[in-house]
Amino acid sequence: MKKQVSVEQLKFGVYVNELDRPWTDTPFMYQGFVIKTEAQLQALKKYCKKVTIDTDKGSDVAPLNPFAGGARGPSVLDTIKERVTYEEKVQVTAELPAARLAQSKTTVALNDVFGSVQAGKALDAPRVREAVTNMTDSVVRNPDAMLLLTKMKESSSNTLDRAMGVSIYMITFGRFLSLPREQINMLGMLGLLQDVGKLRLPPALLTKKEPLNEAELELCKTHVAHSVAILEETTGLPRELPALAALHHERLDGSGYPKGLTGPQIGLFGSMAGLIDSFDALTEPKPYGQTLAPAAALRVFYDERDSKFDGPLVEQFIQCIGTYPVGAIVELHSSEIAIVIARNPRLKLFPRVMVILDMHRNKLKAPKIIEQAGIKRTLPKGSIEIDTSEYFL
Repeated sequence: MKKQVSVEQLKFGVYVNELDRPWTDTPFMYQGFVIKTEAQLQALKKYCKKVTIDTDKGSDVAPLNPFAGGARGPSVLDTIKERVTYEEKVQVTAELPAARLAQSKTTVALNDVFGSVQAGKALDAPRVREAVTNMTDSVVRNPDAMLLLTKMKESSSNTLDRAMGVSIYMITFGRFLSLPREQINMLGMLGLLQDVGKLRLPPALLTKKEPLNEAELELCKTHVAHSVAILEETTGLPRELPALAALHHERLDGSGYPKGLTGPQIGLFGSMAGLIDSFDALTEPKPYGQTLAPAAALRVFYDERDSKFDGPLVEQFIQCIGTYPVGAIVELHSSEIAIVIARNPRLKLFPRVMVILDMHRNKLKAPKIIEQAGIKRTLPKGSIEIDTSEYFL
């Protein structure tokens, strides 16, 4: 049986299955091992706060003393009352056609829906529900296909592109946390619509290539209130959706906006929305500021766990996305450049990749697939001069 425990509970004979951070950020050479030395114990305590153990492969641990110093407070994960088991029903290559169709339909629907909002008309709730259902159906069958197509799509900082990316991450994370289907649908709608208020901001504000001044920042923050108003005016959406859309810029320590909420006040969905919105903002191209490689962005969140973001939630998100997320551009130890096209559940440090450039950065005439690739590093999106979307879209 697998379960997450504090590193303070670890002892010799326990099998460590997963860490709360990427394996590449630690000195451990192997993914999964039985603790046999004091050095291993000390390294785990230095680099991690929690790990996942497998009691079928090693010893169990004693319960954590709730009165011990340094114990964490409650997590939003503790509010999950029901969990559902999802199995990958198809391989990523088999799911790609259905995922591609779902993405296409969602793009058309969002263009129409967002166009109506910009024209001052009502938001089309049935089309939003249909788009979310199509995406969720695909992610439930195999999350890698939709993630891959989303990351390969030529994206920008515009509201439509960001909405689709955030929505798919929300659906995928909800599936990873084993949430019931109706809750995953809610997360998908939240991801699509929480930033819809940006359509009521001056377009030049959203595309400005220099850092915003204080007045512009304050104006930009009003998009939250606009989103809430648009959703409240729309019939046919879940009643709780407007209130949830107000939460994605709140932070655990109260440093967020618009209300400066803290901890449990933000809740599970609000915390997930804030985490994923921030991850997407860090890893996607933007008018100004640095774009981070996925692994670098995950390290930012790891460093901010228990301060800006709920710690256990961050650790679960890292496990969900993986050290080398689907769609990431990576450099192999051979110096070739590849795209991660599927995760490896057993060996997360060795995903399935498609090699597209040789060691001299020349485009391969015929891309090659490596089932278990040794990766040197991840690269920021846009760092190589090639349109990766041509391989999948």
